[in-house]
Amino acid sequence: MESDSSPPKPSLLERISHWLMREPEDREQLIELLHGAYENSLMDADALAMIEGVLQVSEMRVGEIMIPRAQMDVIDINDAPEVFIPFVIETAHSRFPVIDKDRDDVIGILLAKDLLRHYAESDSDIRGMLRPAVFIPESKRLNVLLKEFRSNRNHIAIVVDEYGGVAGLVTIEDVLEQIVGDIEDEYDFDETEDNIIREKEDVFRVKAGTEIDDFNQALGAHFSDEEFDTVGGLVVSRFGHLPKRGESVKFDGFQFSILRADSRRLHAVRVTRLPPEEDAQLPLV
Repeated sequence: MESDSSPPKPSLLERISHWLMREPEDREQLIELLHGAYENSLMDADALAMIEGVLQVSEMRVGEIMIPRAQMDVIDINDAPEVFIPFVIETAHSRFPVIDKDRDDVIGILLAKDLLRHYAESDSDIRGMLRPAVFIPESKRLNVLLKEFRSNRNHIAIVVDEYGGVAGLVTIEDVLEQIVGDIEDEYDFDETEDNIIREKEDVFRVKAGTEIDDFNQALGAHFSDEEFDTVGGLVVSRFGHLPKRGESVKFDGFQFSILRADSRRLHAVRVTRLPPEEDAQLPLV
């Protein structure tokens, strides 16, 4: 009778030791190893998500996360402080790109805290308060940018396109958010989804970046696009401030309820077409 020459199966302890000691050969194996550690309670879900975020940042570029030029909150150097200071208070950012509309260019960065000198010194010069603006290409990798932010103690950079024009801005918070992760919920849009999604009769979920003309055609509305190009711009103008999730406003036959917004911009709204008896401007709900 022939003996079984096949090698004995490894014990449970041997299999665990092999799993722990093996070195991943590529990114996919590394992610598999990390998920295995999570499944075996060697790390929690938050730690796993952050490590995956770090790996993702190493492959992403600035152009993928920047705030587009059209959505930048900027200050015009030609405006008097009395004109733009209420805007600074309303938006509550700590740093603002400063532009010169005559030159169509970003000339520096103004820190909100530096405006205290305007009240302390009657002859203060706003132009003299400006910090140098850092310009970076859209193609810069996020991990490289994060290293530069840390080494230069800079928190904001102006993104330029291949022709040298301003394409947007990015902050250190935007980069860190890619590591920590967004708070995803049922109101997040898949990138492949349409800008306008009907949830039920007369109720729609709309991306803030939807052009007003497209919105008008889809919902039978008649909003002007002379002052604002997008639904987000229109809604923010009616609030008079950057709204938070849960706020809503009614005007011109529709109710706009905020689904997603962060400290810098609006992402998504729920739009309800109102019956004729409710077609009136009402205070915020």
